[in-house]
Amino acid sequence: MVQRTDEQHAEKMKKKQAAHDKIMAGKTVEKGLLIVHTGKGKGKTTAALGMVVRMIGHGKKVGVVQFVKGAMTTGEKVVFDAFPDQVEFKPMGEGFTWNTQDRARDIELSRQAWEEVKRMVADPAYDMVLADELNIVLRYDYLPLNEVLDVLTARGAMKHVIVTGRNAPDALMEAADLVTEMTLVKHPFRSGVKAQAGIEF
Repeated sequence: MVQRTDEQHAEKMKKKQAAHDKIMAGKTVEKGLLIVHTGKGKGKTTAALGMVVRMIGHGKKVGVVQFVKGAMTTGEKVVFDAFPDQVEFKPMGEGFTWNTQDRARDIELSRQAWEEVKRMVADPAYDMVLADELNIVLRYDYLPLNEVLDVLTARGAMKHVIVTGRNAPDALMEAADLVTEMTLVKHPFRSGVKAQAGIEF
């Protein structure tokens, strides 16, 4: 390994900074983003909730609708309930579809949750809307994909929307501005470790 002098390092970093500044000078567009978190790895909702925290820090208003979660108490609900003027947090699910085993009920609850998402997307008071686990609902055809795409792509120019869940439809990923796929490398569940408070919920 070649050891650089302090002067060589400083010169290299100066060139990197100049290249970075040039790239940043061309980034002038401001717009609301459609963001998709998908993949088999853990962290899709966690990352989205981190963005909700950032919005709180910037004094923005956020709507969170959870399509699957709701049957259990989560740590994030307790936190967001402390910011009632900035976060409307609505866990509207009854658990995963294999828990409910009632397709008609799942479709009914999905529609109710989707109507809340539509309301928040249409309301200019909300700067960001998180549709948590909407991808699962779409995978099971509980909602028409075309309707979802129509609503999300017709949102206000500065409205951010985050959609989470495994198996995001290709058409949704194509419409999105930002897509992140969480890759599973290792998970303690496979070693017999149950879901941990503060980690999974």
